[in-house]
Amino acid sequence: MLAHIRALIHQAIPDVIETWKWRGVPVWEKHGILCTGETYKSVVKLTFAKGASIDDPSRLFNASLDGNARRAIDLREGESVDGEAFIALVRKAAALNASRIKTKNRS
Repeated sequence: MLAHIRALIHQAIPDVIETWKWRGVPVWEKHGILCTGETYKSVVKLTFAKGASIDDPSRLFNASLDGNARRAIDLREGESVDGEAFIALVRKAAALNASRIKTKNRS
């Protein structure tokens, strides 16, 4: 599952920076953190750092919905993700990060 998600992220943002932090958690970055991919026994959790600020018309976010900043997608074994909608979400996260950098540079 995580390999499939990784491929979708690289498809969405070919020059994404992928690092491993926090004891082996993959982190994808473009002008800041886009999302992390945590693996648990029963779920792969994709946490978008600024997910609360991203429009999600396909309703992919299904976890961490109460926070002011983050949103997550929990994928359980046998579940799939809408690839096109996920790619759009990753691109929106990158655009949000880029817009915040432009705003800081104007200040």
